[in-house]
Amino acid sequence: MDDHNFDASFEYARQLDKHDSLAAFRNEFYMKEGTIYLDGNSLGLLSKRAEQSLLELLDSWKQFGINGWTEGKYPWFDLSERLGDSIAPLIGALSEEVIVSGSTTTNLHQMVATFYEPKGKKAKILADELTFPSDIYALQSQIKLRGLDPDDHLVRVKSQDGLIIEEDDIIEALTDDIALVVLPSVLYRSGQILDMKRLTEEAHKRGILIGFDLCHSIGAITHELHEWDVDFAVWCNYKYLNSGPGSVGGLYVNKKHFGKSSGLAGWFGSRKDKQFDMEHTLTPAENAGAYQIGTPHILSVAPLIGSLAIFKEAGMENIRKKSLHMTRYMMDLIAYYLKDQGFTIGNPMDDYRRGGHIYLEHKEAARICKALKVNGVIPDFRTPNGIRLAPVALYNTYEEVWNSVQILNQIMREEQYKQFENKREVVA
Repeated sequence: MDDHNFDASFEYARQLDKHDSLAAFRNEFYMKEGTIYLDGNSLGLLSKRAEQSLLELLDSWKQFGINGWTEGKYPWFDLSERLGDSIAPLIGALSEEVIVSGSTTTNLHQMVATFYEPKGKKAKILADELTFPSDIYALQSQIKLRGLDPDDHLVRVKSQDGLIIEEDDIIEALTDDIALVVLPSVLYRSGQILDMKRLTEEAHKRGILIGFDLCHSIGAITHELHEWDVDFAVWCNYKYLNSGPGSVGGLYVNKKHFGKSSGLAGWFGSRKDKQFDMEHTLTPAENAGAYQIGTPHILSVAPLIGSLAIFKEAGMENIRKKSLHMTRYMMDLIAYYLKDQGFTIGNPMDDYRRGGHIYLEHKEAARICKALKVNGVIPDFRTPNGIRLAPVALYNTYEEVWNSVQILNQIMREEQYKQFENKREVVA
C-alpha cells in the first residue's frame, strides 16, 4: 500500500482489498448484510471468537456453579489478571501493570482518588475543554469530595479552534499549582492524538503526575506507556477492542507506584492468596490488581478473551498501518467526491496526529447521519455538527469506504437529508 498514490475509481478500491493482508479477519465478525458499519469507534462489532468465549464462560457457570471460580478452561478468580497480561502489549505495558476491571469512569475515580493529593498551593487538576464529559464529571466529583471547589481547582486547557488541543498550550498550563493531569490519548471528536510521551516528560519535569484516558486509542494506535513513564491510564474495551456493549474496562498503573494504597478499596484489590482469609485488614495485591474494587462481571469480561486472540494474531502494528491507510484513503475520496457539498474535515491530516476515525463537520450533520442510516451506512453523530466515520482495520473494506462516500455524495446531491429533522436521536 502506497499512501502517496490515489485513484478515485471503484476498481482501485477492489485492488486495495485484494492486496490487504488483514482481509481474512473480516470473516471473523458478524456483518449485517446491506449495511456498512462505520461506528466501531463507539461500539465494535461482535466477532465469532468473542461470541464463543462468552458461551464458554456461560457454560462454565452451568457446569461448575461456584467452582467456576477455580475450575474450567478460564477460571474466573484470576481472569482479570490474565486478560491484563493479554492487553499489556497493546499499550506497551508490563503485564503486572494492567488489570481488566470496572468501567472507564469508575476506574478514573479510582485513579484520581489514589493519585490526587492536594497539598497547599499544589492542589489543582489539569484537564482539557474538549475531553469526554464523563471524565470532567468524575474530576469535579473528586475535587468536591476533598472539600474544594471545582470552579477553582479544575483547570481546562482551551482549544484554539474547537477541534484540537495544542501540546504547547497544555505545557504552558503546567504551573506550580497543578497536582495532577488527566487527558485523553485521542480526542473523541476530532480524533487528534496527543503526544503522550512529550506531555509525560513535561509533567514529570515539574513534579506533576499524569494519566490518560485511552478509550479512543486502545486497539486503534500503538502505545508505549511503560517506556514513556506514564503514571496511570484507564479505558473501555468495547470500541476498537470489540468486547461488547458496556463490557468491563481496564486500567494501567506504572510499576513504580506499586504499593501505593488505593483511594477506593475493595476486596478484589486483595492479594489473591489472602482474599478469602476474610480479615478486616486489607492485604493489597502487589501489582495493578490492587486497584480493583469489586467482583469482576465475568459474563461481561468473557467476550474480551476471544477478541484479544484476534488482536494477537493480527498484530497491533499491522492494524495501525491499515487504519492509517484507510482513513487517508477516505479523506482523499471525500476531497474528490464531496468538495462542493459543504463538508470540512475536522480531524488532523498528519498520520502521527490522527487516531482511528474521520471527523466531518457540516451544518446539517444530524440529518445527514439519519439519511446515511436509511441508506445502510452506520455513522456516529456528535453535537453540534460532527459526523464520525471509522473504517476499522479488522472488519471494514476499502470497497465499503468507497461505497460509503458515494452514498454520502448521492444523499447530498439529491438533498435526501432534508426529509429529516436536524436534531440528534436519544442515543446519537
